Amino acid sequence: MSKALLDWTTFKESLNMALAAVRANKLRSVLTLIGIVVGIFSIISVMTAMGVLTNSIEEGMTQLGVNTFQLQKFSTGFNSHRDRQRMRNRKDITYEQALAVHDKTTLAEAVGIEVWQFEKIVYWEGKHTNPNVSLAGENVEGLVTNDWGIGKGRGLVQQDIDLATKVIVLGNELASNLFPPYVDPVGQTVRIDRGIYQVVGVFSEKGSSLGGFNNFGAIPITTFFHQYGKNTRSTNIMVKALSREVYDDCLEQSRMVLRVARNVPPGEEDDFAYFSNDSIITQFNELTFYLRIGVLVVSCIALLAAGVGIMNIMLVSVSERTREIGIRKALGALKRDILSQFVVEAVILCQLGGILGIVLGILGGNVVGVVLEVPAIIPWDWVAIGLTVCTTVGLIFGVYPAWKASTLDPIESLRYE
Repeated sequence: MSKALLDWTTFKESLNMALAAVRANKLRSVLTLIGIVVGIFSIISVMTAMGVLTNSIEEGMTQLGVNTFQLQKFSTGFNSHRDRQRMRNRKDITYEQALAVHDKTTLAEAVGIEVWQFEKIVYWEGKHTNPNVSLAGENVEGLVTNDWGIGKGRGLVQQDIDLATKVIVLGNELASNLFPPYVDPVGQTVRIDRGIYQVVGVFSEKGSSLGGFNNFGAIPITTFFHQYGKNTRSTNIMVKALSREVYDDCLEQSRMVLRVARNVPPGEEDDFAYFSNDSIITQFNELTFYLRIGVLVVSCIALLAAGVGIMNIMLVSVSERTREIGIRKALGALKRDILSQFVVEAVILCQLGGILGIVLGILGGNVVGVVLEVPAIIPWDWVAIGLTVCTTVGLIFGVYPAWKASTLDPIESLRYE
């Protein structure tokens, strides 16, 4: 027990002396810390920004419900010009093909069918929106597979689909933009192009930082076809599996049904694409992978340069404090005491730079969150990694100066001028 207490006392003394040395050479310490700050800031800011964007995708850009995927004509993500041209040459997915998937996919809890028109203007009593409203034609299950909750009024019902009624459910943002706060949207009548629709409900607010999923309206898909025609756009099919366990089997089953409906010969690739929430996040991670690697490489170079700078500063510090070291040894300080003093000083320098870099990195990375209006995050895993890296740099580049200080001859040190 006494040995542990002695070790703690020795470490505490080394810590106090290290802090005193840092305070005594403020300018030199600050210049030494710059490299550490830059390296850690680069890592933390980028990883924080990536975390913010990932959360934004998961909470806002994800259009589908749980265990849901979408079959569509075009693939999502970044495609080459050749791939885009090839997808444009594909035949549209028809409503009849979508109905085949709806009727024959036995592993699905719900199969939503939808088609879209974009850049619409919505009119109400002399007031109108900007031409940036999206209009969806949906079957009843489309609301389930899109994970659209009803905040006010009701959603679409099967009778709306069967009778092609002229009703509409508004997105939260669209309702707020179109109607004053004192007007209840439910029961009002709006016009889109030549169609007059009665508002029967308003969707609950949904994350919209990257997707804009609140500035839209949904009408029965049969009403949509009467208004805009049946073959104007390709139909999207959204399939919600019965459970996570049968998700892959459900995807394969629906693909096979759609291949048969589209007469795709055996052995040929699908002439349609699919995506899910997971695939969007995977594409984002793949897109940013090389960015992260590049930042890590630059940060490592900055930390290496900072480590060399710390070693040089510590060697200068040893030279300047040679007499101090000689006096300490003459008074009974052991080699390990001198060694720990200078190692702790190097680690303290690195940790101070690391903490400053982490704080600045978190603030800088969360600027993305402010712009996208999503909650700020603190990447605790990367904070821990950053502090560990700083400690490692301090140990690696502080050992040699510390060893050199600990091996100084006390008599020669006392004679040093």
